[in-house]
Amino acid sequence: MVNKSRELRDQIIDAFEKNKNEEQRPSMEAYMKNHFSFYGIKTPERKAMLAPILKEHRLSETERLETVRLLFQEEFRECQYAGLALLEKDRKQVALSTIGFYKELLVTAPWWDTVDMIASRLCGNYFKIYPDMLKPITEEWRRSPDKWVRRSSMLHQLSYKETTDQALLFDTALHLKDERDFFIEKAIGWALREYSKTDAAGVAAFVQNHEWRPLTRREALKWMKSKGILQR
Repeated sequence: MVNKSRELRDQIIDAFEKNKNEEQRPSMEAYMKNHFSFYGIKTPERKAMLAPILKEHRLSETERLETVRLLFQEEFRECQYAGLALLEKDRKQVALSTIGFYKELLVTAPWWDTVDMIASRLCGNYFKIYPDMLKPITEEWRRSPDKWVRRSSMLHQLSYKETTDQALLFDTALHLKDERDFFIEKAIGWALREYSKTDAAGVAAFVQNHEWRPLTRREALKWMKSKGILQR
């Protein structure tokens, strides 16, 4: 198990090392507020580089998760992106227990770029496969002492549209609404804004019936105002 995982990890890192770009690196690090080191490989180049490597390897579920864990322990941010690409590649074949692994990744080298993909894409897909887990996990995570896990709890249903559990979405927003943290405020507004494209009247009434942080309110109503559904 570990040998296959390390072999794939090493092959990915070797490809990144051979294609690092010192001209692009500073701007990429600055965009992430210098929280992480980068090889300087932009997304299209990275995806093209990873595609044949990931296609070449056939891993068991255990080996796949171990590879991702190893990549998340690396210094360079492209390694975490590669780990997420590996999870995305096989996201329809996810075990019931994998949600615990997703939570582990949320708090490993956390920032909005990885957290949002894990929350909306990976967790979002997981809860479509295991719908009975959506409510208990969301309720558990919104009480987490870790802000990134709490942010995730607001984003699980980001792409659900008509299948959104409105009561859970609104209840989670109310649970988090008094927090004074940019990433929490933004997540609430973002989730409500996306859902407003499905139920504008419901979101408008919900937002107007409660007190919100200014950023949250502004983000939640942005789409409706841009479409003339609400007055500016």
